[in-house]
Parts: sequence; C-alpha cells; structure tokens
Amino acid sequence: MRKSSRKRVFRVLFWLCISAGALWLALVPPFQQRRAPVSVHVQQPESYSQPVQPSQPAPETAPVYEEKQTHPVLPPAVTVPVVPEKETAIAKGHRPKIAIIIDDVGPDLRDSERATHLPAPITLSFLPYAPRLRDLTKQARDNGHELMLHMPMEPLGHEDPGPGALLVDLPEIELRQRFETALASFAGFDGVNNHMGSKFTADKAGMGVVVDELKQRDLFFLDSRTNAQSVAAGLAKQGGVPTLSRDVFLDDDQAPELIREQLRATERVATHKGYAIAIGHPHPATLDALNVWIPDVEKRGFELVPVKQLIFTP
Repeated sequence: MRKSSRKRVFRVLFWLCISAGALWLALVPPFQQRRAPVSVHVQQPESYSQPVQPSQPAPETAPVYEEKQTHPVLPPAVTVPVVPEKETAIAKGHRPKIAIIIDDVGPDLRDSERATHLPAPITLSFLPYAPRLRDLTKQARDNGHELMLHMPMEPLGHEDPGPGALLVDLPEIELRQRFETALASFAGFDGVNNHMGSKFTADKAGMGVVVDELKQRDLFFLDSRTNAQSVAAGLAKQGGVPTLSRDVFLDDDQAPELIREQLRATERVATHKGYAIAIGHPHPATLDALNVWIPDVEKRGFELVPVKQLIFTP
C-alpha cells in the first residue's frame, strides 16, 4: 500500500474515534441523571412525605378523649324550696296548710322520744332498722302523730344508707324482699318516703318495683327530692299511687336562726301555692325551733296537718 493511502486510513480512524468519544460523552451523563432520582425515591419511606408533628396527638387517641368528655355530670341534691311558677288560689275561708315531717326517727332513742312529744299533728318517719321500733311508733300514734316508713335507698355519694337499703344493682326479687321486710317492721303507717336515695329515686326500674309494692298496699309515696332527676313522683302518679314531693328542708344547717328562716320559707311556700311540705330531723336545734313555732302557727293564719291530708285533699 502506498504511503499516502495509509495516512488517509489513519485519518479516518482517528476521526471515528473522536466522534465515538464525543457521542459517549453526550449520551451517558443524562442516562445517569435519569436513574439517580429513581433510586432515592424508592428508598425514601412514606412517612417522610407527611411528617407527624410531635405536638399533635396520635390519631387513635382522639376518640377516647372525646368519649370521656361526654360522660354526664351527676346532678346535685336539691335543698331549695320546690315552688310552682303560678300561685294557687286558696278558697275563701281556708287557710294554707303545712305538713312537717321529721325523718330519721328511731336510732337516737333520746331525741326520737322527744320528737314523739312534739305538739300534734306532726308526721314522724321511722327508719325500719331502729331499735324499740314498735314501742316508739305506738308512743307516736298515742300522741296524735301520723307515721311513715323512712325507706333507706342508695345515694349518689359514698354515704351508707343503712342495712336493708334498696340499691339499683340488686335483682328485682331481692329488691322486693328488702322492701317487704321494711314494710313489715312496724304497723300503722300511711305512706313511705325515701331515706337518702338520690341515686335510687332516679332509677326507673327500681322505683317501678317500689311503686308496685305500694300500690298493692294502698300506701302513698312522699318524694323527699334528694335529686333533681328523681323519677319517683312521676312513676307513682303513672302507677296510681298517691304522691307529693318535699318543698323545704329545715335543717341542712342546724344553726337555730337558719332553721327559723327555713320555717318562714315554709310559710311563704304555703302562702304561694296553698300548702307546703317541710322535712326536718330529730336534731335538738330542730326540735327546739318546732316547739316554739308550732303553738303560734295557727295564729299566723296557717293550718298544721298530717301529710296524708295533703295528699288526698290538697
């Protein structure tokens, strides 16, 4: 081969190599750039795209918190007068009537005996587990007082209502047995009111048993109104059991002046609606106040009556 021909071949090969190198440099880097993001995206976890802020509560705990906030708040005991919105007209020639109930009679023998000697007519409500119950109730009847059974019922708090109390979780057969035992503890009473019972009197099932037992015995029910959510009076009316509710508590505070003020409040309620029912206890301060108040109540234009008279002829 000639020397000139070999030069032309080398020149062509040289330029082919140069062209191939240029082509490689032009094509390979873009390929690598296209693959790099793919490898990073595959390794990245999903939570990185939507990070959870440390200050935010975990999603699964939110419903639990909201559920706790919906629990109802138990209502407080009622200690204020229950006064109707409208005044009840009192027939001409009739005086407003007042019934005074002394609860918790029996366990404290000295104060209970003193209560039986209050000027009549006062309604004395006896606890069924009290000692000397038959002697005390006979003494009360002989002195002209109306008798009631003060039935222990379950409260909302932790206070002990006493043995044989009616509790919302008891089966119906045991509720009836406990109530029947209490009803047989003494004789001669006209009706029943609740001792404590802020929880039980709000329970429809339990109060339904009480109403049924009262209906069978022709007894009335007086709701002491220890809970604003009480269903006792409403169920009694539906079941055909005569019923009324307490208007005033006399001695939540046993200061003598406060008891006297509650007696004045009782008179105001009676003037407003024609009658009033006040509940007190055999505390010395309460008995002292009643011994002073009772002799003059008629002079102030009121008539002192047993609860039964209000329930059947209000």
